[in-house]
This record gives sequence, structure tokens and C-alpha cells, in this order.
Amino acid sequence: MMASNGTPNSSLDCGINQKAWEVALPALYFIIFPPALLLNLVVAWICLHIQSNSTFMVYLKHLVAADLLMTLTFPIRGASEVPGASQGLHAFACRFSSVFFYLAMNMSVILMGLISLDRYLKIVRSGGVLLCQNLLFSNVLSFLFWIGLIGSNTLPIIITSDQDPTNKTGEFCMAMKSKLGLSWHEGAVICGKVIFWTVCIIIVVCYTCIAKTVLESYQRSRGNNDKRKRKAKLRVFLILLVFFICYVPYHSIRIPYTKLQVQSNDTCTKLSLKIGKDFTLWLSALNVCLDPLIYFFLCRAFREKFWEIFDLKFGRFGKNSDACQSSDTSL
Repeated sequence: MMASNGTPNSSLDCGINQKAWEVALPALYFIIFPPALLLNLVVAWICLHIQSNSTFMVYLKHLVAADLLMTLTFPIRGASEVPGASQGLHAFACRFSSVFFYLAMNMSVILMGLISLDRYLKIVRSGGVLLCQNLLFSNVLSFLFWIGLIGSNTLPIIITSDQDPTNKTGEFCMAMKSKLGLSWHEGAVICGKVIFWTVCIIIVVCYTCIAKTVLESYQRSRGNNDKRKRKAKLRVFLILLVFFICYVPYHSIRIPYTKLQVQSNDTCTKLSLKIGKDFTLWLSALNVCLDPLIYFFLCRAFREKFWEIFDLKFGRFGKNSDACQSSDTSL
């Protein structure tokens, strides 16, 4: 049997302290919620006061929206994982909170891919302006991805997760799904995998080309001005760092875990994979605290507004080239 929170029954002896993990998991979400909410509210306020004068800024604002949406799901996710949480709360988390969490996560992955393509075109292919560097096009593309994810994953999963899980075997959230819901869940998981690994390939290719361009820049000149430009280019690798820290572990462990998720029988392998999946999913959630680093270091307009809010003088970062202005080709 599965416990109400979806973890295998504690009678299964695998040498793992399940009770300690059941307490630690919700605590992790509760711990990151206050700083994540504060950071993303500040970031959202700043972005509302910055004009979308580049494709980078357009994607950044959509990424802020995804991060804020994910942040708002943390209290429900944490509360539903607390030992002894009510079945109603857990059902709400399964049907709504978790669904919006994954919507935000998939959208964040897509936007990181779009930002990486934008940085590639800015640094490596800076000679001309393409359709994908058009402000209207980038806005329409971002909204189409939102609509596509909501229409194909979010709403169908909410609609098909309407079953009473009482007296059913298997994981709690899976027991809430109809037969169509189970099939749709598997399809949504496959869709998430396709999105992630496609974006992962795009990011690796883009940053391989960017790294080559930066290396050539080092070899060509050693002037002070060029050093500043090279440092500005190096900062774009923050996106790569955040992406691999937050998303790669989860999507790697999700592959074997999905095969066992729909099974009703409990095994130590399933328990280990679930704990690993839960922890790496929390790492994905940690993305909302790391994304502000991308905004701060890659966007001068964001930095200037940040310093303005706190009534501080501009530091050295405020003097570097601006990744948010389309007229700048250094980033």
C-alpha cells in the first residue's frame, strides 16, 4: 500500500529512514518559499517598470511570470507532503498545485532555451536581424508556448484527475486519475521529456558556439575594453549553470522512475527512485531563487532599476554592456 502522501508504506524495509524524509521534504519547500516569494515579487515589480525593448527582455519577463507561478505553489506542495496531511489537501495538490508547478517548470525550460538562442544570435550571429529577434514575434511565440502547454497538459490533467482515490492501490495522485487520465499523464510526461531534452540539446549547441566565440575573442585581443566585453560574454554561461544544476538531475532520474510510478507494487528501487525524484524536483524548484542572478548579471536595465529601488550608487556591473538593449551586440 501507498501512504496518503504517495510514498511507499513504511513497512517496506529498505534501510532508508522514510519518516525523516517525510519531514524533511515539506520543510525544504517551506524554507525556500519566503526568499523565493520576496525575490520574485521584487523582480516582477522591477520588470513592470522596464520597457520590453529587446527579445531578451521579452523572454525574461515571461520567465519571471513562470517563476512567480511556481513559487506560489510551494506552500500547498509543502503542506500536502506533511505527515498526517488531510486527504482533501493532498487531492488539491495532485489536481491543481502540482499541475501548475509542472506548467511553470516546463515553461521555464522552454524560455531558457529561447534565451540561449537569443544569446547565440547576439554573440555568434550578430551580423543581421532575423525574424526570431523581432519583439512581436518573440511575444507571440512565448504566448503560444503558454497556450500550448495549458491546452495540451494542464487543463486535460485537471479534468481527468476527478476520481475518488479511496480504497485504491497505487500512488495517491495516480489513483485520482481516470483511465484516460493515466494515459494523458504518460503523454504529459513524454511531452515534458521531449521539451527538456530538445532544449538541452539546443542549449549545449548554443553555448558550445558561444564558448568558441569567447575563446577566439581572447586570442584576438587583450585590450581593456575587449576584456570587459569578454567578461560580459562569459556571464551568459550563468544560464547554462542554472539549467544544469536545477533541471538535469530531475529529468535524468525521471526516466527510470516513470516506468515504476504506475505500478501498484512497492519495491526498494521504487522507493529510492521516488526519494531521488522528490529531491531533484526540489532542486528544480530552487530555480526560482537562482533565476534572479541571470536577470541581474545579464541585464543592465534590471541592475539599474534594482540599485534605484535600494537607493544605491551604480557599481561596476552597472557600467558593463547591456544584454537587454537590442543595439548592443556584445551579448
